[in-house]
Amino acid sequence: MTKIITVKLIQDILLNGFTPVSFVDEETSRRLWWSALEVIQKEFLVNHYHHGGLWVAAPLPVINEKKYLNRLKGWLWAPEGFPFTDNDRVKYLPQQQSRGQINNLKYTNNYKILNLHSKEGFKPFLMIITPNFQCVLTVIGEQNQKNLIMRSDQETLKKVIELVGMKLKQSDLGESKYFHEYLQRLGRLNVNDEFTKSFWPNVSIKLANLMPSLNLQASINEYSKKSLQNTEAKLLEALSHEVRTPLTTIRTLISSTLSKYKMEDVIRNRLIQIKNECNEQIDRFGLIFNAAELVNDESSNIQQLASINLGEILHNLSPNWSSQLERRGISLKIDIPNELPKILSNSEKLELMLSGLIDKNTRGVKAGSTLILELRLAGQKLKLQLFVQKEDFDNTSNNPKYIGSDIGPVLNWNPQTGSLQISQSATHKLITSLGGHVTQRRDTGLTVFFPISDIT
Repeated sequence: MTKIITVKLIQDILLNGFTPVSFVDEETSRRLWWSALEVIQKEFLVNHYHHGGLWVAAPLPVINEKKYLNRLKGWLWAPEGFPFTDNDRVKYLPQQQSRGQINNLKYTNNYKILNLHSKEGFKPFLMIITPNFQCVLTVIGEQNQKNLIMRSDQETLKKVIELVGMKLKQSDLGESKYFHEYLQRLGRLNVNDEFTKSFWPNVSIKLANLMPSLNLQASINEYSKKSLQNTEAKLLEALSHEVRTPLTTIRTLISSTLSKYKMEDVIRNRLIQIKNECNEQIDRFGLIFNAAELVNDESSNIQQLASINLGEILHNLSPNWSSQLERRGISLKIDIPNELPKILSNSEKLELMLSGLIDKNTRGVKAGSTLILELRLAGQKLKLQLFVQKEDFDNTSNNPKYIGSDIGPVLNWNPQTGSLQISQSATHKLITSLGGHVTQRRDTGLTVFFPISDIT
C-alpha cells in the first residue's frame, strides 16, 4: 500500500538533525515567522528570482510580492474554502503586504491551489527553489512548545523536494509532472552559503527592530526627540502588522468564497464591498508602515529607483480609484497626454503612495465634488497635480481644508472624523524617497515633480 504523504510528514522530516535549544509560545513563533519571511524575500529572494524558480506553501500563500508571483511557479495546499476564519493559526501570514492592484490580480493564477486535509494540520510551511537560492521554512510544535525551522542543506532539500513531488503526485498527477519538468529546467541547484550563514543573525536583527525599546519607568526627559520618534515609529510598524494580518486573511477568505461558491447577487455584492474596504485599509496601513520605516532609518532615504511609465500606472490605477471615490459620492477626472517620457521612481511603493495621496486629498470633501488629476511635462520633470473641483464652484483651484494635528512623526489625527492620515512631513519624506518633490500651497492643491529618466 502506498504511503500517504502529508505536509505534517514533510515537516517532521525537517526535524531530523535539528536539535531545538529552546521553545517559544504562539505569539513569539508568529513574530519569528514574519521576520524570517521578510529576511528571505527582501534580502535574498530579491536577488535570485529573475531567472525563475518555484515555491510550495501551506496552508496560505506567503509569497506575496507581485514580482515574485510573476516569475516563480507556485503550488499551495490550502483547506477547502479556507474554513478557519476564527482560528488563530491564520495569523501566520507575511508581515509585509504589497499592493499589486488587489482588484486586478492577473498574476494570482501563477500558482495552483490544491486541497489540504484538516488532519494534516495548519502549521505554516514554505519551500523556495531557485538555481542559486533554496530554503525550506516551517513552524512546528504544540502550544508554547513552538520552533521555527529553516533548512537549506543539500541533503534535506533533496529529501523535501522528493516528498513534495510525491505529495503532488497523490494530489494531482498533472501538477506532479509539471513540478518535475519545471525543476529540471532550473538546472543544477547551488546552495547559497551566504544565506546559510546570515539567516539567523538577520532574523534576530529583524525581530529586535520589531520590538520597541520603551522603559515605562524612565522619565521622558531621558529620551532625545529622535529616540522618542523612533520608539513611536517602531510601535506603528508593529501595529500595522497586527492590523493588516487579519484584514488580509479576511480578504483571502472572501476571494476564495467568491470563486468557489454560487450565491445571490446581493450577497456577492456585499462580499465584494467588504473586500474593497479591506483593500483600502490594507493599503492605508501599508503606507503607514513605509512611513514608520523611513523614520526608523531602516531603509535608505532614497529607494532603488528605476525607469517607469507614470502615465500608464495612473491609467491602470484609475478604475480602482474611481470605484473607491464613487462610494463617497466623488468623481475622478484623469488628464494625461500621450507620449510622455518615463520617470525615475519605485513602481510598487509609488502605487501605494499615489493611492495614499488620493485618499488624503479627498478626506472631508463633500459628495458631488470632483478630484482632478493632471500629468504634464515641466522641463526635465513630470508634474503631477491633484486638486478638487467642488460641486458649487467652477473654479478648479479650490482645495479642501484639512483639520487635524500631528501625533508623533508619522500620523495626523482629525478629531472631527477620527480619521488617521500620514502627516504632511511624513508624506513629503515618503515622496522624496521615491524620487519626487512635493509642493503644496493654499488653493492650488498638491503638486509632485518627478525626475525624467534618461534610460531609453
